[in-house]
Amino acid sequence: MKQERQHESGNNRRKSPPSEQLQDEISSSASEEAASDVHLDESGARSGDQFALPAHTAGSGTLDRLVETAKDYARSAASENTLKAYKADWAHFARWCRMRGSEALPPSPALVGLYLADLASADSATLSVSTIDRRLSGLAWNYAQRGFTLDRKDRHIATVLAGIKRKHARPPVQKEAILPEDILAMVATLPFDLRGLRDRAMLLIGYAGGLRRSEIVSLDVGKDDTPEAGGWMEILADGAVLTLNAKTGWREVEIGRGSSEQTCPVHALEQWLHFAKIDFGPVFVRTSRDGKKALEARLSDKHVARLIKSTVLKSGIRAGLPEKERLALFSGHSLRAGLASSAEVDERYVQKQLGHASAEMTRRYQRRRDRFRVNLTKAAGL
Repeated sequence: MKQERQHESGNNRRKSPPSEQLQDEISSSASEEAASDVHLDESGARSGDQFALPAHTAGSGTLDRLVETAKDYARSAASENTLKAYKADWAHFARWCRMRGSEALPPSPALVGLYLADLASADSATLSVSTIDRRLSGLAWNYAQRGFTLDRKDRHIATVLAGIKRKHARPPVQKEAILPEDILAMVATLPFDLRGLRDRAMLLIGYAGGLRRSEIVSLDVGKDDTPEAGGWMEILADGAVLTLNAKTGWREVEIGRGSSEQTCPVHALEQWLHFAKIDFGPVFVRTSRDGKKALEARLSDKHVARLIKSTVLKSGIRAGLPEKERLALFSGHSLRAGLASSAEVDERYVQKQLGHASAEMTRRYQRRRDRFRVNLTKAAGL
């Protein structure tokens, strides 16, 4: 990418508002950390405590560097989004404790059990069971970073959580799959300026690769181009090979060329890279306000979600529903669900493309499939 490209101006950066569930926690996170009387570094670990040299060990330049290296690895133990969520979980819990005249430290299973009950009660803003379970994981992680252990098997926690799950658990609400006719209608709404070329490539690559939105924006052109990259790509004659550092570890995703240039994800990617003059660093970057120049800043994964929703509206998909309901039907996972639901190939290939450890997980993404292809009733002689 040309070095003279300018960074996007601060006024041109659009920040998405936090979700309603995390809005209160994020806004008060700074004060909650101070109230907890525990000083954390960026990873959430206690500064100079968790990765300090033992008192009986003499310091040296080599050991001091290893301490810093250990801290860097600790920061990479979880994804940035997970760390943000855990920080928000702790902020919310610390505020809840303070408002009830209690302390978050040291850990009290009885107090945590009351907190979980309050999250699930009808008197508060009731959360889903999965969110409550995630909040508990966030608390356990935060306590561990502060040198404590939260016993999740303690009866005050385990029995309350089991009761919450038994009473409030519901089948998961799945987002709509983006089907082939949908993705074609969505990309048809995009212009052919630089920004349109970029968004077209993102949608088609995300759909054909069955990629998570974080995997789309974390791609670099080549290996080791940037420290924060989550993978890189190689464009070949028959398609593109993406090497991704995904949730389940490193994996390769093969995206073949399409039947026409208009719908080919690899061609769309080549067009974007060519006209944006990108040959190094992040593949998907911001553009200038007029959409005519590629900048250096990597796109946020939130852009993928906004792009899906905006093109769904423009293309008229599910036009019979109110706009709010239409927007609620689709998310970044709609691309992965679309591939799983539409690819008419052996299930094993879809499972490999999505990077799932089990076929059962792949089936959760398949919104339409032949559920009775294997008829065990007839096979049993009935």
